[in-house]
Amino acid sequence: MQNTQIKRVHSFSNDVLEDFDAVKIAQLIKNKQVSAKEVIQASILRAKKVNPQLNAIASERFDLALENINENHSSTAIFSGVPFFFKDNTDFTGLATHHGSQAIHSPVAKKHDRLSQQLLDQGFIVLGKSNLPEFGLNATTEYQNGTATKNPWHIDFSCGASSGGAAALVASGAVPIAHANDGGGSIRIPAACNGLIGLKPTRGRTYNSDATSKLPINIISEGVVTRSVRDTAHFFAGMEQCYANPKLPKIGLLEHSSNRKLRIGVVQQSITGSVDSETAICLEKTAQLLESMGHHVEYYQLPFAQSFVNDFSHYWGLLSFMLLTFGNKLFGSNFERQKLDNLTCGLAKLYRNNFYKTPLFIYRLKKIQSQYQQIFQHYDVLLSPVLAHTTPKLGYISPQLEFDKLFQRIQNYVTFTPIQNIAGAPAISLPMGYTQEYGLPIGMQFSANLGDEKTLIELAYEIESAQPWRKIQG
Repeated sequence: MQNTQIKRVHSFSNDVLEDFDAVKIAQLIKNKQVSAKEVIQASILRAKKVNPQLNAIASERFDLALENINENHSSTAIFSGVPFFFKDNTDFTGLATHHGSQAIHSPVAKKHDRLSQQLLDQGFIVLGKSNLPEFGLNATTEYQNGTATKNPWHIDFSCGASSGGAAALVASGAVPIAHANDGGGSIRIPAACNGLIGLKPTRGRTYNSDATSKLPINIISEGVVTRSVRDTAHFFAGMEQCYANPKLPKIGLLEHSSNRKLRIGVVQQSITGSVDSETAICLEKTAQLLESMGHHVEYYQLPFAQSFVNDFSHYWGLLSFMLLTFGNKLFGSNFERQKLDNLTCGLAKLYRNNFYKTPLFIYRLKKIQSQYQQIFQHYDVLLSPVLAHTTPKLGYISPQLEFDKLFQRIQNYVTFTPIQNIAGAPAISLPMGYTQEYGLPIGMQFSANLGDEKTLIELAYEIESAQPWRKIQG
């Protein structure tokens, strides 16, 4: 591996945060070993240190965060006093929501939506909002004007998307945990690119954001990106205390792995058939690790046809078409359609050219859930890559590219994650390897049947213990 330290950006130091996870920080505050003020001050300093190089913050409220700290900390919330960033596609009182788009000029939000309040009920202290690509449509956090949010492991590379800013802030040590959401891989992809844990939960596991109620198929799930399995497990336990969907089995607070031996199907090829050599090697090593841990591992071919890629692309286009067409109603009269990027406009055009197929592709996509659930009559977990190839350099899937080239590259890159969004199933990205030349993380995806986050979290604990994640500051 080349010496890439000069290209690596992080803020880990011997301040009060050290390299603690969010659960540890909350425990220190509760036990009065550190004050919440000290924690927030340290986190702000870290964010200010890394953001000029990473461009991960969409808006900040550092002064207000310090002013609003309750030093008594009588709250029993799991993450009381822990610094946190919302993703800039979710309303938070006092901050504008721009969805990563230069076309939107929204005023500050006057109230939280239900999801925001559910997140706040965990005790987080909000420092601001993190960057995402326009409307979360791209797999990299890059913009039409040429700017980008950069990967802290190597700033010449993409940080993934759409929760790219959140992942960059967590990986670089500015905060231990940050809000993320996922409509086609947007928790799992940046987790994979930045060496983090990213669990996309089952559809309906948390409150939905207000916008998702209008979708023909709700493909969006809410969650976080973290540096420890424990933080992810505690987060979903806390969210469940606020709202537990009666249609789903409860996860509960999981603290360790299970002794259960799982039937694991290993998916070597995506629907499009493309996986690069380093990703394939990482997949094989992960399968061998699982087998050495006593799990039953066998290879499995996904039962979904190439038509799924086209159907999901048309649905993606439908969402873009709705955003473009109804932008003034959705975002206000000062919405500037002419400032939308090449990806949004190209996807909208793709849908316009295929709008007559809408009933058929919606029908086929809705059938995916039952097809997906049948897989788990034979397996407990599917293992696959998160992405078909390792993290690309900035510019490779930039919205500055002409649409046809850009879209083909995205389709060949993001081939494993959209299935769980359509099926509504849970899936988690774990950092299972690193590229040889630059030491960039490679993520593997573990997916399960609807409602079975418990199995994924317990398996993640077991893997974390057997093969601890590499540290960016190491």
